[in-house]
Amino acid sequence: MLSILFCCVFASSQQKEEEGWTSMLNGSDLEGWTAKIQHYDVFDNHGDTFRVEDGILKVRYDQYEGLFNDRFGHLYYDQPYSHFHLSMEYRFVGELFPGSPDYTILNSGLMYHSQDPRTLLKDQDWPISVEMQFLAGLEPGKNRPTGNMCSPGTNVVYKGKLDATHCINSASDTYFGDQWVKAELIVYGDSLVRHIINGKTVLEYAKPQMGGENVKRYDTNIFKPGTPLKEGYIALQSEGQPIDFRNIKIRNLKGCMDPKATNYGAHFIQPGKCSYD
Repeated sequence: MLSILFCCVFASSQQKEEEGWTSMLNGSDLEGWTAKIQHYDVFDNHGDTFRVEDGILKVRYDQYEGLFNDRFGHLYYDQPYSHFHLSMEYRFVGELFPGSPDYTILNSGLMYHSQDPRTLLKDQDWPISVEMQFLAGLEPGKNRPTGNMCSPGTNVVYKGKLDATHCINSASDTYFGDQWVKAELIVYGDSLVRHIINGKTVLEYAKPQMGGENVKRYDTNIFKPGTPLKEGYIALQSEGQPIDFRNIKIRNLKGCMDPKATNYGAHFIQPGKCSYD
């Protein structure tokens, strides 16, 4: 009897864990995504920087002329989120594009709670957002963790204190070469945030909010230090380093929590709108 009960509880827990996932990539093109690259207008995917091939979202610079010239870019998913669990895999490939800053070698990232790409000024470098930073190892024997937190125009609370450090290192292993690395990001609005690398929680912090520096040429009307970041857009980076992304999926954790509703979800943790027949 106990074994049957355990199996039922386990099956229910497993079903709750697996339900609600949505693929963010259709596998063939960038439908549902918007590009914004520094020095170019929003929607201008200059040089086909972001492209989908064989079901993989690729970041490439083979159509760029001249040096990199700080053409930092971001590809934004068109739907904003507040509470969510995002899962994806990434791998670094190829060589750093000539003229890219040294710090961008084997460096990319995932931005969340970002401002709308349509509010970025043409020459703004980074969106006001929080970043889950991806890095790969450079030298054998030297640690270079991935899944770090960086904060363009933002601050977070880390270990109970407001931390204005631009980047906070995670406790992840160092990954070398072009191996695929699984990254997960769990965000509870403007409260808890968790970074997970290959199934291991490597960093936790809380209360993302506007503040700090590390963003240039932005619209000062939207920058209000101390404002909690409760929701926003998700974006993938292009910084001069070729990179691939695949299996990009998200689970919205905000939704109807009433079992009597037609759109009820057992995985929701934040109340949302309910629908009834």
